[in-house]
Amino acid sequence: MNKVGFKSGFVTITGRTNVGKSTLLNRMVGQKVVIMSDKPQTTRHKIQSVLTGEDYQVVFIDTPGIHKPKHKLGERMVETALKTLREVDIIMLLVEAVMPGAGDNYIITQVKQVAQPVILVINKIDLVKPAELAPIIAAFSKLHDFAEIIPVSALTGENVERLHQAIVDRLPEGPQYYPDDVVVDRPERFIMAELIREKVLHLTSQEVPHSVAVVIEEVEQRSENLVAVSAIIYTERESQKGILIGKGGRMLKEVGKLAREEIEALLGSKIFLELWVKVKKDWRNHDIQMKNFGFVED
Repeated sequence: MNKVGFKSGFVTITGRTNVGKSTLLNRMVGQKVVIMSDKPQTTRHKIQSVLTGEDYQVVFIDTPGIHKPKHKLGERMVETALKTLREVDIIMLLVEAVMPGAGDNYIITQVKQVAQPVILVINKIDLVKPAELAPIIAAFSKLHDFAEIIPVSALTGENVERLHQAIVDRLPEGPQYYPDDVVVDRPERFIMAELIREKVLHLTSQEVPHSVAVVIEEVEQRSENLVAVSAIIYTERESQKGILIGKGGRMLKEVGKLAREEIEALLGSKIFLELWVKVKKDWRNHDIQMKNFGFVED
């Protein structure tokens, strides 16, 4: 039975790659629910994160950044992002605090085709002077009739509370979709794999980060306070495998160390983490491999 006066709805965060969508989502939910990186196209899945208050529940959908795809995986990511625009109650279009470019214009042409209200969120205002912000807001306001334009800094938290309130104000009355203690709709194995992939993104460069997929092979409770996790990091070429392992296995050990610390915080117990690196040639262009790695839904 629905609570009287309870508001709920689905909100998507869309925008170009690397504009800070994951950082903003983690800031709004109040804890880390999606991985972050300074490299583009970090988010590959449609991830639902939940923020529940006394009289509302917001289900945020963090989608892959909209970009010009270079392989089949990229095509799937963009299809997911655009499809989500029509499935939500509110759209948050995230842009950087710079004058609109071709990528922004393309995304705005997409949101013009849907009826949902669009809140334009201008992120990274901590990087510009206040006097520089007004012409940026004016330029964007000419491109679409936005429900509201809110400048924020996902990094510092400036104006995020105002954005939060703007979303809650626009939610329709509805049911509570998730229990109070649910923060993300993905299982622990998925989150563990994403945390490992995040460390690869941070520690490697050039072509390696986005050729990587992580699969959790086994999770075994060995004792009351010890969980053993076995994971395989897949990449596309032998040369990338060598980089991921590193001289004397140093790179893989560092990935494991950093990932283990966050997985321990997630599970609340000690973790024995075993990592392997394997090659699946050109997997981002093969539907079967993408499905095996969880990037293609049935």
